[in-house]
Amino acid sequence: MGAADPSGEHGNVVHRTQFDHLLQFDYLLTHGLRPEHHVLEIGCGNLRAGRLLIDHLDTGHYYGIDISPAMLLGAQGTLVREGLQSKLPHLVLVGDLTFGFLPEGYFDVVHAHSVFSHSPRQVVEQCLAHVGRVLAPGGFFDFTFNRTEGRGLRAPHEDFSYRTRTLAGLAARHGLKARLMDDWARLPHRQSKIRATLMSDRARTVGP
Repeated sequence: MGAADPSGEHGNVVHRTQFDHLLQFDYLLTHGLRPEHHVLEIGCGNLRAGRLLIDHLDTGHYYGIDISPAMLLGAQGTLVREGLQSKLPHLVLVGDLTFGFLPEGYFDVVHAHSVFSHSPRQVVEQCLAHVGRVLAPGGFFDFTFNRTEGRGLRAPHEDFSYRTRTLAGLAARHGLKARLMDDWARLPHRQSKIRATLMSDRARTVGP
C-alpha cells in the first residue's frame, strides 16, 4: 500500500466526482445512447462528463451550453488535454434556457445533471417550457434534482429541492410526460432523476 495522500479528503472528493461522471455516461449507454444520436448537455461546465459523451458520439453531435464563460474556457482546455478537437463539439454561452438558437426536433438526448439543484423554480419552468421544441421524435430529457416529498425548499448552501409531483406538474403544463427513474435510484447517487418525453410522442428512437 502506498503512502497516504496528505490531502485525503480532497482525493476522496476527486474520486467521487470522477465516479459521478462515469455513472452519468454509463447510465445513458444502458439506455440506448448511440454514436449517431445528437446530445444537448445543459450546464456542460468544463466537460467532466461531456468529454466522455464527445468521445462516444459522432463528430459534431455534441452540444454543450453553460452560463459561465470561465467554465467554457475550461471546456476548451479539456478538449485539448483529451485530444478531442477533431470531434468538433459545439460549446455555447447562454443567458437563459429558452434554446431559441437551436433547431426544432433535433436532439435525441437532452441531459442536465446537477443543474436544477442550483436553479430556482422560474428557471426550471423556463427550461421545461422550451426543451420540448428541440427534442427529436423519440428523444428524452433527463435531469437530476434534490428530491423532497415535503415542501420544496432552499437549503442554506444555496441548493434547491423539489417534490417529484411539482416537477411532473410543471412538465405536464408544457406538454411533457415525466417519470421518476427507479433504476437510477438504485445507483449510488444522492440526487434523483426524472425523464421527460413529449406527450404526443409515440416513437422511441433511444432508451427503453
